[in-house]
Amino acid sequence: MNLNLDRDTPALIAKIGHYPLHHGGLGAIRSLGRAGVPVFAITEDRHVPAAYSRWLTGMFVWPNENLGPDALLEGYVEIVQRIGRRPVVIPTDDRTAIFLAENATALTPFCRMPDQEPHVATSVASKLSLSQTCADFGVPTPRVTVPTCFAEAHEFCSEVGFPVVAKATEPWKPVGATLPSTSILRSFDELRSLWNGLRSCAGGRSDLLLQEFIADGEDWIVHGYCNHESEAVAFYSGVKLRSFPAHAGMTSLARVQDNQPLLGQAQAMFRKLGYRGIMDMDWRLDRRDGLYKLLDFNPRVGAQFRLFVDEHDLDVVRAQHLDLTGRPVPFGRAIDGRAFMVEHMDLIAGLGEYRRAGLAPRDWYRSVRQIDESGWFSTDDLGPTGVFAARLATRIASRARRRVWKREPSPTITMPRQRSPRFYPGRLDSRRSVGEVTPPQGTTPAA
Repeated sequence: MNLNLDRDTPALIAKIGHYPLHHGGLGAIRSLGRAGVPVFAITEDRHVPAAYSRWLTGMFVWPNENLGPDALLEGYVEIVQRIGRRPVVIPTDDRTAIFLAENATALTPFCRMPDQEPHVATSVASKLSLSQTCADFGVPTPRVTVPTCFAEAHEFCSEVGFPVVAKATEPWKPVGATLPSTSILRSFDELRSLWNGLRSCAGGRSDLLLQEFIADGEDWIVHGYCNHESEAVAFYSGVKLRSFPAHAGMTSLARVQDNQPLLGQAQAMFRKLGYRGIMDMDWRLDRRDGLYKLLDFNPRVGAQFRLFVDEHDLDVVRAQHLDLTGRPVPFGRAIDGRAFMVEHMDLIAGLGEYRRAGLAPRDWYRSVRQIDESGWFSTDDLGPTGVFAARLATRIASRARRRVWKREPSPTITMPRQRSPRFYPGRLDSRRSVGEVTPPQGTTPAA
């Protein structure tokens, strides 16, 4: 089916931070580029995998993880003005989604994005606020606590038992160097080690949230897009089969499975929140009480969003582009049984299952034999696959050398802040000149 996407309105795949090996942003470039939409992206450097996609119109090289709010806003205004034609902006991380919502007044004259209230984006992205919001709305969640001292953390773990999930309360903000966004603790020794590495916030409250681990459960994913009336016009569910790290990381293998009770539960929450835009949710079916419990709610496109493609060839990124350009979004159901895999992650996840539960290599092969789409490899876009493999191999070799020679990582060199993004044409637009971004005269972009 022809979705009738507006090919005169470009898209910007937006990010704040440093995560060059990200298959979600690449998936968005491919999805819209294949549909004929000009796609631009913010990148850390000229040689990230996404930069080699045949579907990328142009990229803005802009290392921006250390920039303050004013410099970020200035840079984003420069970018969307440089693109012109009010591009549709699609964030790939929570920090960007929150930043866009907080600066909507300044940015919407130059770009198109959901009219999301800042407090809504923050309330679902924050692990602590999400738990409180769910309690207010009657949405089941695992038990959580934010300990202010080790004794409180010890008491909580004693009550719920190990393993316990440890999360940063606000993952988009700086946290202690030893605190990953999500990890699983299996003993009091691991809890003590993590606690000792934390950097406490002002007032003595830590950045750590502890969450009950539902051992006897089943992991589910819900992705969707809500319009300005908080109506889910694209809405899908699937089962997460494996993740990396196991039970605490990104999806490495998943399949579409329609789950109307779960979708109804999620949609009721959207309406109460007044949520608008793309979302990525993780739920777990707790077999102890038969309830679906919300684990995470990300107010942006999920890295595995291409799992969900419906009968109209629609995904959540295309749904946002249609809606924000005033075009109807056709209703459809995701293709049942469709599978998505992130190659390197699932290979490691499968090896982990082999060690823990005896998953034989032939069983892993059977589980991935009929994959519909993968995070990196694509027969019509091979460039990013090769660059990803090269960068991943370099990263692995560097870590191996440090282990062999027992050397600490080289100290990070603080580079001067790059306040102005630098534009480079993509493979679809290689004839354009390369140079600094120069905003056009005036404040109103081309229609």
